[in-house]
Amino acid sequence: MTVDAIVYDNAGARQYDDIAEARDADGTTWIRVVDPDDAELGTIRDAFDIHHLETEDIQNGVRPKVDVFDDHAFVLIKEAELSRGETTFEEELREDPVGIFFGDGWVVTISLDRVEAVERARNAVDRGDTRVVARGADFTAYRIIDGIVDDYFGLLDEIEDDIELVEDEVIDAPDVGTLERIHSLRRELLSLRRLVWPVRDAVGVLARGDPDQVSEETEKYYRDAYDHLVQLVDLVETYRDLTGGARDIYLNSLSMSTNEVMKKLTVVATIVLPLTFIAGVYGMNFDGGPYNMPELGWDWGYPAVMLGMLVTALVMVSYFRREGWL
Repeated sequence: MTVDAIVYDNAGARQYDDIAEARDADGTTWIRVVDPDDAELGTIRDAFDIHHLETEDIQNGVRPKVDVFDDHAFVLIKEAELSRGETTFEEELREDPVGIFFGDGWVVTISLDRVEAVERARNAVDRGDTRVVARGADFTAYRIIDGIVDDYFGLLDEIEDDIELVEDEVIDAPDVGTLERIHSLRRELLSLRRLVWPVRDAVGVLARGDPDQVSEETEKYYRDAYDHLVQLVDLVETYRDLTGGARDIYLNSLSMSTNEVMKKLTVVATIVLPLTFIAGVYGMNFDGGPYNMPELGWDWGYPAVMLGMLVTALVMVSYFRREGWL
């Protein structure tokens, strides 16, 4: 459990042990909370007048959204990463909800686990990055959101690399495992699509400047993040089409392979068919009558029939090769 309180401005960042004291200090107050218990959440709610339903949304992991109140705005966004599943041991999209509350001179971040985007924003404050400390709480919230959106691009790059490998495998040596990997990629893209769409809608609310807590100066940064999310949605749809195309190529390759095998079996059966007919005719062994086979009493009858069968097979093979069937 981590509850960290700092107050920062152009003079730097100052650490506070008491949340209420940090709340009343001059500058921008940032309370960073990781995996809090009920008592800690209660203290934060009392200090910043946050409704308990908002913190419950973080714990319950509802879809990303933005809620606007009189004195603050609440953004629920989710960090995402690929991780091995506990049961299937395949890569799955794991989501970590992050709640961002910001008002006049304060911002509170609550997450169930450490989030890289939050840590990067905090490091920027510790370094005294003027792009962060010189602006208000709404810009700090933007830096966290923008960091999470940038991580979405990194996640999509990983999926793109897997798609390229699968496409090469589909062309070179497709097998059942290839089809399983294609379905796994489509599941990952579908999960990412379900995540990115509501995030785009939520950031769109901030980009329009609906909350009074977002200044006109910061709106343009949220619009930039919104543009990135629109691009992400387009890329996810494009990659879904690519995986669908790879699946179609795999199925077509499998069908062509099956057709090739069937063609060869058909050619073999066609060659064997007249030979079977000849063997069947001479296998009747009728003898002793004027209308029976005179070859049955001929010393060279067996070699002649075998030679005839060989010639018939060679003629058919030559014909099939000329037609391109072999």
